[in-house]
Amino acid sequence: MLRILAVTNVYPTPQAPSLGTYVEQQIRGIRQIGLDVDVMFLDRAQKGVGVYFLLAPRLRTRIAKFKPDLIHVMYGGIMASMVTSSAAGIPTIVTFHGSDLLGEHLSGWMREAIAGVGVRYSKSTAHPASGIITVSQVLADALPKNVNRAKIRVIPCGIDLRRFTPLDQHDCRERLRWAPDRFHVLFSGSSDPVKRPWLAQAAIKGLHRIGIEAELHYLRGVANDEVPLWLNASHVVLLTSLHEGSPTIVKEALACNVPVVSVDVGDVKERISGIDGCYLASPDPGDLSLKLKMVLTDWRRVPGRSKMNELSLLSVALRLKRFYEDVLLSVSRSSCDSNSVKKECSESQAVA
Repeated sequence: MLRILAVTNVYPTPQAPSLGTYVEQQIRGIRQIGLDVDVMFLDRAQKGVGVYFLLAPRLRTRIAKFKPDLIHVMYGGIMASMVTSSAAGIPTIVTFHGSDLLGEHLSGWMREAIAGVGVRYSKSTAHPASGIITVSQVLADALPKNVNRAKIRVIPCGIDLRRFTPLDQHDCRERLRWAPDRFHVLFSGSSDPVKRPWLAQAAIKGLHRIGIEAELHYLRGVANDEVPLWLNASHVVLLTSLHEGSPTIVKEALACNVPVVSVDVGDVKERISGIDGCYLASPDPGDLSLKLKMVLTDWRRVPGRSKMNELSLLSVALRLKRFYEDVLLSVSRSSCDSNSVKKECSESQAVA
């Protein structure tokens, strides 16, 4: 049985139930296929950057106790750099999710500067890491050109298809006490400038101007097991982000057969390709309003769930397991080649 030490700084807590649910689900998936996973959570959100001060000794203690075959760092930045340099010879895979490679623009000069430092650490970590996972091709393309492409895999985070499934829309609206005569638009990420909430708000105002009773609902602080209720109560999910990796809310919406209107960001174009009733829009309030109106004019459930089978927790977990095995085999071969060279050199010196 493979023993995986998962290191992450995003993970659901009672204080932040929606933080890092995509990481929690990924870990649950690889446990379900029989891998032994120990989670080392660094609560950056609650404890600040001080959580990294004792990372190296904590990691070495964890390695000595758990004896992992491989370390999977489930976010980039300074954490990934420190883990990779302190891994005590254990093969290390790093997953990049979005801002850790793309930065945080529109967030003010201080936050942007801090994120920029994280991006530099991410890019430098890509070289010594034994393997690299990006959740979309956009992120793979953002890695330095001189990073060995053979050790990169694009593996989006999976979706719990048992949790995210179509539910009765009327019942969901009643439970949330949403008005039955409104056009309900769900928006994820109300306060993060990178999500550009003002674009979403402007699009809704555009609908109001043409007489459509639209209501924008902000999905924030909602536990993951409650998100399907919000999705199924909605007519459409709206995404207006400046940048994304592989937005989870889009995959969850499609698993519930809920339409999506989004700007062309991350892997959204790939996810909604060929799904009638989902639309890409330019980052312009007028075009966003137009695409939302198109959804309302011919509203129906979209055939998105069938496309999400390839991103079930099981499917993604199996892809991760294959990559773990590939990395361990590659590291083993490199070690053997290195030992062989050393042996040949010492034998040559002995003969001389």
